Amino acid sequence: MTDYEFTLKFSLPSSGADPDQYIEALAAAGCDDALIGIGQSGRIALDFTRTAKSAFEAISSALQDVRKAIPTAVLVEASPDFVGLTDVADIAGFTRQNMRKLMIGNMSTFPVAIHEGKPALWHLATILTWLNEQQDRVVDVALLEVARTNMALNIAKETRKLAGATLPKKLAPLFA
Repeated sequence: MTDYEFTLKFSLPSSGADPDQYIEALAAAGCDDALIGIGQSGRIALDFTRTAKSAFEAISSALQDVRKAIPTAVLVEASPDFVGLTDVADIAGFTRQNMRKLMIGNMSTFPVAIHEGKPALWHLATILTWLNEQQDRVVDVALLEVARTNMALNIAKETRKLAGATLPKKLAPLFA
């Protein structure tokens, strides 16, 4: 069993809903291993440290627990997933400048950004995999597993919006 750290952000059923009303229900539903953030109106974020056999098991069970407490909550984002160079540098223990040099010096193999703008964004899993495979850097295996699971979850969440799209069998029950 491994401890997995991740955050799930949800939109509440009503933007005027008082998120405090959900805190006890979340604990009763099994989310007592999460810190709950209620700073933004109509949103709630749960920062989990959940022990499980896999990141998928940890994250999917957390999603199910939240849905038990707040059935109409809509998943906004599972993180860590979307990152800029500064985020990656912090996670990898580099300076931002060093991370940028790695990117510029390895343009032929560096992962393509999912958004090129200010800031450019990548999926954390692709960057961690690149650091491990192309740069021989040691990466946190549990973090990589969480990042891969969250990337799949966030992509599936958006895929559901496409007419006629179907989700992989493993992910479909998380959105039922």
